[in-house]
Amino acid sequence: MADSGSRRFSLITAEGGVGAMERPREPEPGQGDVLTLQRRAFESSTEADERALFQDTMAEYCWTRDVAGLSAKTLDALVQPVVEVCSFYGVVPWRLTSRQVDKYFSGAGKPGRHATMRSKMNRIDSYFAFLEQRYAGEILRCFGAAIQSPVDSFNRPEHRGDFGLRIPSSVRATKEFFASWRDALPSARKYPVAVRNYVMSKLTYISRVRAAELCSVRMGDVHWESGQWGRFLVFGKGANGSGPREREAYLFAEGRALLWWYVEEIRGEFRDDAADPHAPLFPSERIPKSIAR
Repeated sequence: MADSGSRRFSLITAEGGVGAMERPREPEPGQGDVLTLQRRAFESSTEADERALFQDTMAEYCWTRDVAGLSAKTLDALVQPVVEVCSFYGVVPWRLTSRQVDKYFSGAGKPGRHATMRSKMNRIDSYFAFLEQRYAGEILRCFGAAIQSPVDSFNRPEHRGDFGLRIPSSVRATKEFFASWRDALPSARKYPVAVRNYVMSKLTYISRVRAAELCSVRMGDVHWESGQWGRFLVFGKGANGSGPREREAYLFAEGRALLWWYVEEIRGEFRDDAADPHAPLFPSERIPKSIAR
């Protein structure tokens, strides 16, 4: 009886009515106006407005990353996955769901390599972080959509160690390798070409430059007078995705002696003009047809 009486008492208010607790709560002062404004903005928005804002956010995202120092090629790669998946479904990013992203990248948009998949998903996630930071309030107010990245803890790719474990050779083993290589040079079938390959390989070890960067070094890029042992200019990959740029590489004592011997003794045996400052430092054994004519 006490329980039934307490339940009856909970339904009786000071006005003496039954079921008064079922009445809707009155909004606090000021809340009604905010809800009305948001509802009006949401009801007046159109699909064209959403697409226009999507384009504006993409442009601003590229501007912010451009200010951060990224190259134009890197900027295109940043937004490409977002445009790709949105174009496939014909929606704006804040209408994407995790299920749609899963279906696309496991089917029509599945890349051939896991590293490519991881890169695309990370770029999509970064764009949504930008949206949440700068446009979450505007998108919710105008379109009634909450910003939430479709890349969640379930479909986020993990780094599987694509490159494996690589243990570098010891200094002694590296010196023995280059010594045996140099001893075998006189018996090479194409001596100038063999020496060119040897010098390029050893310069990558001494100066810590990439082999692809050495391919574009010209005769005039070597500055023997710079520093204590001389330097040379290379054009290659910049740091943190900032794009290719020119930088100086050091020759050191061993590299200077090696490169001086190559220029003095070997470089002139190739068929192009070694005195031309624009000629490649490490040329091909074949002259292009446009020059040979």
